[in-house]
Amino acid sequence: MSVEQSVPETAWIKSSFSSGAGGECIEVATSPGTVHVRDSKDITRTALAVEPTAWTAFIEFAAL
Repeated sequence: MSVEQSVPETAWIKSSFSSGAGGECIEVATSPGTVHVRDSKDITRTALAVEPTAWTAFIEFAAL
């Protein structure tokens, strides 16, 4: 079982910037020491797993 499969479905949160029209939608889940990011349109694909500090840096950069 991969790490992201061990994350409960209830832990995944869809981005508030995702529109109902589809397109660029992501979901995020956290576990101790890891932030998981996946495509909400294809949850069967492997999620990206990053350290919380990397996720924070990305979010701060994206907010500029």
